[in-house]
Amino acid sequence: MRFVLYNIRYATGTGPTFHLPVPGAGYLRSNSRVLERITAYLKSLDPDLVGLIEIDTGSIRSGLVNQAQQIADSLGHYSTYQCKYGTSSLNQRVPIVRKQGNAFLAAPRVEGERFHYFETGIKRLIIELELEEVAIFLVHLSLKFRHRHDQLRHLHELVKRSRKPVIVAGDFNTFWGDHEIFLFMEASGLKNANRLGLPSYPSRNPRKELDFVLYSNDIAISRFDVPDVRHSDHRPLICDFDIRSAAF
Repeated sequence: MRFVLYNIRYATGTGPTFHLPVPGAGYLRSNSRVLERITAYLKSLDPDLVGLIEIDTGSIRSGLVNQAQQIADSLGHYSTYQCKYGTSSLNQRVPIVRKQGNAFLAAPRVEGERFHYFETGIKRLIIELELEEVAIFLVHLSLKFRHRHDQLRHLHELVKRSRKPVIVAGDFNTFWGDHEIFLFMEASGLKNANRLGLPSYPSRNPRKELDFVLYSNDIAISRFDVPDVRHSDHRPLICDFDIRSAAF
């Protein structure tokens, strides 16, 4: 099974077209050509599952286009998405911001999805996608170290409750290094599919390993790659895996 994780930064692109004179202004406009490139690239990978971080679900920035749905339609996949902020967050009332979310795309053999929320941080969404043989959690952790620590503790509780093999994937924002998640991995019994510690950010000249695919012992990784793809400020992660037959 092929899983692709990609923080697409709302298809706003990179380089001069993103860095407008006003700080942060680049986030206010997406580029349909960038979305087309991202879609074409994902389609070329023929993935079974896609985890998308930082997608626009239909604000004026994207021309009211739900990026998750548009990519899913092109891939012939089922999609599930949600705003990444807490249900009671003031961000839910702010134009554009309230349409910022994360998404799973998958072939239509999904048994169900659940939305969980961290108790701390601004970005609180956890999407749990349950397939026949595996449960996958998609996250985008806080920029603040203390909040990330609390979020990892919450995530550990969800992982330990799962009765199936588990994958935890997302943008962990581990700016202090991968040692930030060492205790979480030890407690949860998860391993890093990125055995070589390949960096994924920034895409033009990656120096930091911010994006992770973590997996339980019941899963065998047959391929992992962080290709030189620059449609976003993050590079995508490609992970091919199988469920060990002894798991069931």
